[in-house]
Amino acid sequence: MKQLFSKSILIFLAVIAISFSADNPRKDYSGFSDANAVIQQKLEKQFDTLLKASDIDYFIKTLSAHPHNLGSAGDKANVQFILQKYKEWGFDARIDTFYALFPTPKTRLLEAVSPIKYKAQLQELPLKEDATSSQTSEQLPTYNCFSADGDVTSELVYVNRGVPEDYEALDRMGISVKGKIVIARYGGSWRGIKPRLAQEHGAIGCIIYSDPKDDGYYQGDTYPKGAFRNEYGVQRGSVEDIPLYPGDPLTPGYGDTKNAKRLDRKDAPNLLKIPVLPISWHDAKPLLEAMTGPVAPEKWRGALPITYHVAGSVKVHLKLEFNWNMVPIYDVIAVLKGSVAPDQWVIRGNHQDAWVNGAADPISGQAAMLEEAKAVGQLAKQGMRPKRTIIYCSWDGEEEGLLGSTEWAETNATELQQKAVAYINSDANGRGFLFAGGSHTFQTLINEVSSDVTDPEMNISIRERKKAHDITSAASVAEQKEMLSTPLLKAEPLGSGSDYSSFLQHLGIAAMDIGFGGEDDGGEYHSIYDSYDMYRRFKDRGFVYGVVLAKTAGRLTMRLANSDILPFNFTDMYATVNSYVADIMKKLDDMRTQTEINNKLLGNKYYMYANDPTKPIVLPAPKSDVPFLDFAVLQNALVKLKASAELYQKLADANHNWSASVIQNLNTLLFQSERKLLLTNGLPNRPWYKHAIYAPGYYTGYGVKTLPGIREAIESGKWQDAEEQVKETTKVIDAYVAELDAATALLKE
Repeated sequence: MKQLFSKSILIFLAVIAISFSADNPRKDYSGFSDANAVIQQKLEKQFDTLLKASDIDYFIKTLSAHPHNLGSAGDKANVQFILQKYKEWGFDARIDTFYALFPTPKTRLLEAVSPIKYKAQLQELPLKEDATSSQTSEQLPTYNCFSADGDVTSELVYVNRGVPEDYEALDRMGISVKGKIVIARYGGSWRGIKPRLAQEHGAIGCIIYSDPKDDGYYQGDTYPKGAFRNEYGVQRGSVEDIPLYPGDPLTPGYGDTKNAKRLDRKDAPNLLKIPVLPISWHDAKPLLEAMTGPVAPEKWRGALPITYHVAGSVKVHLKLEFNWNMVPIYDVIAVLKGSVAPDQWVIRGNHQDAWVNGAADPISGQAAMLEEAKAVGQLAKQGMRPKRTIIYCSWDGEEEGLLGSTEWAETNATELQQKAVAYINSDANGRGFLFAGGSHTFQTLINEVSSDVTDPEMNISIRERKKAHDITSAASVAEQKEMLSTPLLKAEPLGSGSDYSSFLQHLGIAAMDIGFGGEDDGGEYHSIYDSYDMYRRFKDRGFVYGVVLAKTAGRLTMRLANSDILPFNFTDMYATVNSYVADIMKKLDDMRTQTEINNKLLGNKYYMYANDPTKPIVLPAPKSDVPFLDFAVLQNALVKLKASAELYQKLADANHNWSASVIQNLNTLLFQSERKLLLTNGLPNRPWYKHAIYAPGYYTGYGVKTLPGIREAIESGKWQDAEEQVKETTKVIDAYVAELDAATALLKE
């Protein structure tokens, strides 16, 4: 009898638990009252039922059916298709048009003139297995957008990845690139860094090739048998100096509307002065194979069946000419007005332009966003309108230098800074693991949402799968231990390379960038082989990760649009910035120690004695001592931020039953808080970038530099600048704390 009674009690409690979980909110709906969390849960379940992989398949097939680069007939056709779909789904949709500089090639010539004769093919071959690869008349040829015109002939020098440490190695070998043409392999940094550094070191031309070690046969079977880049594949891409500023080179900091005042092209500071051309390894091999100079260091060697040499007797002729045209940019903007706070905007974006057909980059992300917008529109038609306004943006001109998003953001800067709550970005998407980066006030939100979306391969949350991936692939046991002890999935800081840049780093709008990948093998990037046939075979079979992206981004968008108070978490931001300061201080100490050791090794002639005398090197000059810098003011500001963040989170988590006026004022303070992290004068020598916490590195391009003003001053040995940047960063942290304290005061009242 006792056993039966106990079993009955357990069954009763289980039923109660199931009932409770169905009618009561989960614990991971930050910013929602209990009642509204229940409503949001039901909304998201209904949202999921409206998402279909077959729709994403249709969108990818339709939008990648023809090449659709900026200014092309295919681009305009896709814009009209997307516009019509938004209207069909109930959005107030329009096209915002801008006019940007967009060069296309009219002459491309690369040839070896001595001691061998070779004329580069500069063409990707159509394949019978790839239906759209034969659309030759519609395709942009292989080139680097925003290369300079040029007709140069000189000796070829191999510079590995063409990054700063490679030029340091060349200096030690006594090899100069001044007056030479350099050849660099893709990887190691963003492509635009390679010709810029070559130019800074006196080179007169730059060639960039794709080595099979990076994305070709060394990695796996090549296309069409496998997914990796074949011998004729070429990576197109922009070499506009976006670490200086993105967007139209002729309108820095303001929108390129039809009648905008424009710089003369020769005066645009983010344009190269030397010609640059991308080539396949098929065209690179004869050039590299004929070189006879010093053998390249081991780390410089790729997977071609040759001995890699740094320099030698090969002389090449490079000639490039471009049509420097102004072309229209068509941004499709779709607005779903909020029912409660229409002047608070949640902005969601993905670009739609491509270098060629672009099934993966960017149509896979665009298709997922369209499916997401379709479902949001259907919910709105059923009466479930968002509280805040949702704006979907299908950007044009991203590939050339974030043109569409930058010009739209610069043109609408004042209104965006008044009304934009957040910007959520995606781009190319594939099979595998979640990537989530952005402002760290969103770290908790990202964790909450990723806990609610199921991975289709493992049937666990995408958060747990990502965490498993990060832990098992960590570089050290110490990192694994730290990850195991940390409940949160860490959001990555953002550098550049996609359309979030103008919102976060120029306007101070809290932003996120999300997507999936890591199991989608491929070397199709920016080639004619980025096609529907390639995508369905190798990138996302069944288009299931397109649905996962729509579920993830849709939840982020809807929670920001519907929450009672915005789910910004300031303790996450404090912990992140504090870790960046600790990292910089440690690196400064390491730099000091390394400088002392190197100077001793030079003084004792150890480098000379250890070197092979048949391979002479040029010894570097001793370096100046690394001083101690005073971080006390910044550390004290962070102590205040910690206390303010903890108090705010405690009050915000305790009660959501505030008056409508308090909520409105509170939310305004919350989404305005990111603006306080902007430096008044921007970063040194590149004032377009204003965010004190995140920026693309000046010599990394896409790669992020955290606390960039301080970090890059230290890396370049500009100690006075570093001290000044510590003070400037302290000012923005103090302003950030003041905004947070004002929000806390509202809650106390």
